[in-house]
Order: sequence, then C-alpha cells, then structure tokens
Amino acid sequence: MARSRMRERFRYKFDNTMAKGAPALIGLLGVASAVLVVVFGVVGYLARPLEGKDWGFGKTLWMALLRAMDPGTVAGDEGSALWIAPMFAVTIGGIFVVAALVGVIGTGLDAKLNDLRKGRSQVVEDGHTVLLGWSEQLFTIISELAQAKESERRPCVAVLADRDKVEMEDEIRTRLGSLGKLRVVCRTGSPTEPADLDLVNPRNAASILVLTPETADADFDVIKTLLALSSRDWDENPPHIVAAIRQAQNLAPARLAGGEHADVVDVDDMAARLVVQSSRQSGLSVVCTDLLDFGGDEIYLRPEPALTGAPYGVALFAYETATLIGLRRRGRVKLNPRPDTRIEPGDEVILIAEDDSTIKLAPAPVRPAAPRTIVRPVRRGVRPEQILVIGWNARGVTIVKELDNYVAPGSRLQVAANRPDVELRVKALAAEGSVSNMHAAYQLCEPTDRGSLETLGIGGFDHVIVLADDAVEPDKADAQTLVTLLHLRDMEARRNERYSIVSEMNDVRNQRLAQVTQADDFVVGSKLISLLLTQLSENRQLSAVFRQLFDSDGSEIYLRPAEEYVALGQWIDFATVIEAARVRGETAIGYRVMADAQDAPSYGVRLNPAKTAQVSMAQGDRVIVLAED
Repeated sequence: MARSRMRERFRYKFDNTMAKGAPALIGLLGVASAVLVVVFGVVGYLARPLEGKDWGFGKTLWMALLRAMDPGTVAGDEGSALWIAPMFAVTIGGIFVVAALVGVIGTGLDAKLNDLRKGRSQVVEDGHTVLLGWSEQLFTIISELAQAKESERRPCVAVLADRDKVEMEDEIRTRLGSLGKLRVVCRTGSPTEPADLDLVNPRNAASILVLTPETADADFDVIKTLLALSSRDWDENPPHIVAAIRQAQNLAPARLAGGEHADVVDVDDMAARLVVQSSRQSGLSVVCTDLLDFGGDEIYLRPEPALTGAPYGVALFAYETATLIGLRRRGRVKLNPRPDTRIEPGDEVILIAEDDSTIKLAPAPVRPAAPRTIVRPVRRGVRPEQILVIGWNARGVTIVKELDNYVAPGSRLQVAANRPDVELRVKALAAEGSVSNMHAAYQLCEPTDRGSLETLGIGGFDHVIVLADDAVEPDKADAQTLVTLLHLRDMEARRNERYSIVSEMNDVRNQRLAQVTQADDFVVGSKLISLLLTQLSENRQLSAVFRQLFDSDGSEIYLRPAEEYVALGQWIDFATVIEAARVRGETAIGYRVMADAQDAPSYGVRLNPAKTAQVSMAQGDRVIVLAED
C-alpha cells in the first residue's frame, strides 16, 4: 500500500515536471545523461585496460561521454569483456537518452521560434515610440516618424495590436518599404490588457499613441486603453500619451480616463473644421498638410532671450529663414498677437521653420526692400455665400454648424444626398437655432448619378463639399466620392463654371487617384489626423498651438488676394509682404502662386520663404496670413 502510494506520488511529480515543457524535459534528460555517463564511467574505470600504464577517472568519464554522444566510437574499443561491456551499455543508453535530449532541445527551439513569431516577447528599448492598436492611421504615423527621427541614433517604434506579428510586419514592409534607420517592432496582444501592454515596455517609452480602431465601438476601446495606461505606476517622467476619439460625447470621459499626461483629439470635430475651412479657401488643406507633416515646414517653440523687450511687430523681421507666428507665455499660446505686444522674460516664440537647425537670428532685422509697393488697407466687403454639400455622414451636423460661424448673414446652404432622414436633420438645425446665418435646404440626390447632379444647378454655388458616405465601407465610400468628383470637374469644364470643390477621403491612397481630376484641395481625414497625432507625440507643447490654429475663435489661416497687400507685377521680397500684413494686424506666413495651382503636391503654395526671397504677384495670387477674421 505504501509502495503503491509512493509510486503514485512519484508519477504525479513526474507528470507535473513533464507538463512544464521543454525546459523541464531538458533538465530531466540532462540529469539522466549525466547519471548514465557517471555510472558506466565508474564501471569502466574499474575494468579499464592497463596496457602497461593507468589513466585517471576523468579520462574514463570523457570516454564514456564520447560513446554516449557518438555510437560509432564503441566500434574502435579493444580489451577485455569487462571493459567493452560498460562502454557498449553507455552507448546503448546514449542512443535513447542523449538522442532524446537532442530531440527535446530541437523541439524547444522550434517552440521558442513559434513564440517569437507570435510576438509575445518583451521589447527592451528606451526612448521609443509605442503605437497601440491597428488602423489606417498607423502607416502615415510610421512614415512620418521615420522622417522625424532621422537625427536619432537608433530610433524604434513598437506596435502592439491584436493581430499576427508576422502579418503586421509584412504589411508595414509592403506599404511603406524602406524606413531608413527607423526600426519597427511588432507584438501581438490587446492594448486594453495591462499584461499585454508590458510587452512594448511603455514605462521607458518617450511617447504613446493610441490609435482609433476601425470598429463600430472604437471610442470605447480607446477609453479602455487609456484607463489601462493611466492605472499604471509611472516614474517621475511618464511618457506623453496621445489618443484620438470619433464622437464628441466621448471626449470628456476619454480625457478623464487619460489623465493629465494625455492629449485626446476629437477626430470628427477636427475633420469637420478642416473641411469647412478648406472649402472656403482653395489651397488651405495644402498649407495644413505642410505644417503637420515632417517633410516640409514645421512649427517650433523655443525661448529667445535676445528678443526680450522687443515688440512682436519688430520681432517678425528678426529671422531670415524662419517665420514668427506667435508667443507662448506662462503656458498659454497666442497666435498673431498685436504688433505692439512686447516679448517678456520667459516667453517662448512660436516659429515656422524647415528644421530647428535653420532657426537663427539674423545679424540685423531684415527690413522690407520695397515698402512703396504696399497697398493701403481697405475694409473688405462681406457678401452672402452659396454652399452645396453633396452626400452626408456623421460629421454633417458639425460641418453645417461650423459653416454657420464663417458665412455672412443671408447665405444659403443646399444639402444634396440620397438619405431622406437627412432632411429632418437639416430642418431640426434651423428650428433649434444652430444655423442663424444660412438658409438651409435639402434636395434628394444620388451623388454618383450624372443626371441627378445636373439638377442641382451647381454653377450657382460658390463652394461645393463632397462628403464620404459612412453608411458603406470606407473603400466603397471613397470610390463613390471619386466618381462624384470626376462628374463635377467635367461639368465645371464643359460649362466654364468656377467653384471650389473639397472632397473628403477615408484612405490617403485614394488621394493620389483623385489628383487626375486637377482638384487642388483634398481633406483626407485619416491622413491629416494621423499627421496631427504624430506632431503631438513628438512635441506635447504643440497641442495648444493646433487647437487655436484650427478653431473658429482667434487667429486662423487665410489665403487672401495679393492685390489687397502689395502692388501686382512688381518684384518684391517676402519681408515686404510681412510688413503689408503687419500694418493690418496680421502675420504673413507665405503666398500662393496661382500659375502653379494645378501642380501637385504643393499646388503653388510657398510656406516660410526666406525674407529676401523675390516674388512678383499676379492677379489671382494669394497671400497666406494668420488673422482674426
């Protein structure tokens, strides 16, 4: 009975050990191999052939080990049966035990390789960028980070998503190709699980971006991820967390979940603002893209003690290759302050520059070379506008409300869509007082049908906005938008009509297809938002700058007729353009040459030219300024 119980306990312990996997098996077989070699080594030592001289116990163990590992070694043994028998026995034992050990080691290596393929090993990096989740935004963000981190020695991006590791790496490699020095490490796991978050080592990361998943309840996943991050015990310098949500009602709980270290962006609200602002100003989306990506000019904040005490209007001419646009004082940002605002100790200047290495004070202020070409300011007349919105999506209500903040009283808004429920929404906006400057109306229309579009009388509108339908798949919605855009451009050319067209795209890849229509403005929601998230991840101080830049209150970006600032047809330097804007209480940041308006990708936009750069403005050219209205 006792012996049976001992046998059961031994078998139980043996089963538990075997269940631990390859490491336990390797240990057991290693011990068994050692016992085999030692036991038969002792027997062989006692029966060793003397042949005129003795050898030590160590040599006998070595000979036993060789026979256990290589069965062919025993074939060369000579001597008495007492010597050959233990050597033959250790050879037979080696065939089973040592061979099994080699097999288990091979199996363990295969298992380890499979584990690595599953992406369950921990990332050991410092100062890396962590991307949580998987969406179309990821490719734009990684591409921009590759440019932003070119100056770093060993930049790294760690991606955690609930997808196969190899599939993620293959798709990134296929879509983006070479990323220079940037290394992309993918791990498989759920961003909402604290244990999985440890795989990408968030504690030692420089920044963390929470991507918006392409699911119906995307905001809930983002909030859960923010909660998983905020519940961690961070060091004194926690990483900067940036996240995006889609619905405005989820903004407050998302910011509460993220805590003080997180910047949460309302994707739909930001996209709606960009659509509205771009629809009223041809070329604005190109300006925004240039400011947000890392390939052109960017926004920088830096202290400049040498400018302390100088008025803002004088400091505008202090840099040759950088453009001053505002000040940051005690954590508060002010874009385009009054020209007589003096720079105080501790203030930071906000600049547009190609790179931070190009931000250098000029030996002396760059004075305008042609001040006599500056045109006297005149009050600009404001007239009612005619706006057509084709299609509808969840951002439609926000877009209509935002439009009402910009247009003059008496303007007209026509919504044309193939969704009868939209008519009720448009009427509700007018009834509740959300639309006061526009008369809003609805017309049933199939956006991809040429005959239906012909009935809209598009030639009578100043601006046309084509929205992506969110009732269908993103790719199908983009295909419909492209067809509608082609119809509109063809109608415009055949009738010799002029109106601005802004189209909304889900996928940045469809922007390249849309360029054949010669349209110069595309609001690609996922791309611009991805660029914004990347900028915020690299510099948390830019959050307040972009919030003010894209808000209807305060100073915004405007593209205004050049003839309102300088005389046309004369060669002037950019410093003269800055002076012309300064006397109007505005800040000039560039200009647009309409002769190049159809040339992608800049469409004639020149941001942050050198102060001494020469230009001759023509009819239709625009001066790009920051202004209150």
